[in-house]
Amino acid sequence: MPTLFRLLVAIGFIVALGYAAMFALSVLVEPEEREVTVRVPTREILSGAQ
Repeated sequence: MPTLFRLLVAIGFIVALGYAAMFALSVLVEPEEREVTVRVPTREILSGAQ
């Protein structure tokens, strides 16, 4: 039984580290804004108008 308990504690610790890393990334990392340009071919515009 102690071996099972140690395994569960180790798995819980790894899960907690993963959760803490995701939380830190969501709080500390700010995305930078940039302009995005998408070209649409003229034939797609004209074929949709029919």
